[in-house]
Order: sequence, then structure tokens, then C-alpha cells
Amino acid sequence: VQLQASGGGLVQPGGSLRLSCAASGSIVSINAISWHRQAPGKLRELVASITRAGDTDYEDSVKGRFIISRDNAENTVYLSMDSLKPEDTAVYYCNALTFDREYYWGKGTLVTVSS
Repeated sequence: VQLQASGGGLVQPGGSLRLSCAASGSIVSINAISWHRQAPGKLRELVASITRAGDTDYEDSVKGRFIISRDNAENTVYLSMDSLKPEDTAVYYCNALTFDREYYWGKGTLVTVSS
């Protein structure tokens, strides 16, 4: 499984961004895709996830602001982020969990929220 994350950039507080995670390779082996982030000096944390069945879950601080969705035809998972705050600044990574409990990571994309 290969993952390609994109869509990061610089945005002002209150602004929006949409991240994309394009999956390739053994797509049928993927059980869930999640977004994680790592801010400078902090541990990587789970932000949102979506399972093959379509179930979603969010970290508390992003509930109501972020939405994870998918386009099966494009093998892409999106993270739509609204009402961005400076504390959302981080490198965002997508992760795939397979049915065999293997994890795959894509390269991160930097999101900077600053005026």
C-alpha cells in the first residue's frame, strides 16, 4: 500500500483547507484510513479515521470542524478542515490499516495556521 498526502499550506486563523490522501497498491487490503498530525515538540496524534464500512471517528478538539470523507472511485480520503486554529499547525500524515493489522504511512503535508 502506498499513500500520497497533499493539500497542506499556510492559512489564516478561521480559514479552511482540504487535505487529500491518495492510496495505491493493494487497495482491497485496506480496512481503515486515518489522519494523524504531529506538531513541533509534540507526539503524533490521531485526528480522524474512516473505516471501509464508512464509520468515522474524530479527536475531540476537531469535532465539528474537521470532516473525513472518501471517494472510492478515486481511492482517495479527504480531510476537510474548517475554522482552523493556530494549534492545528502540524505536519499531517495519512495512515492505512490493513485487515492483516499492518500499518502504512504516507509522507506528511505541512499545515500552518497563522496570521
